[in-house]
Amino acid sequence: MDETNLENKLNELVKEFGETADPQHRKLSKFAKQAQANRKKLEKSINSLQESLDYLRVCIKYQVFDLEATRRENKYLRKLIEDGNG
Repeated sequence: MDETNLENKLNELVKEFGETADPQHRKLSKFAKQAQANRKKLEKSINSLQESLDYLRVCIKYQVFDLEATRRENKYLRKLIEDGNG
């Protein structure tokens, strides 16, 4: 089942249970609404986590770039010092 199909089925259940007056059906309706709300919270959390991971990847790439640049600069400066002393 894909996400849109699942969401459509949940919406149908919420509508169906919302129309009845039976206490058991109301309880099921409540659970269906909670499941839908929990699913939305989970999606929001997953999206937030994905954004955080993307940001972390960018930060790590920048740190690697900076480290490589620092190594090149150190190598260049050591060569200048050696050439000056030699």
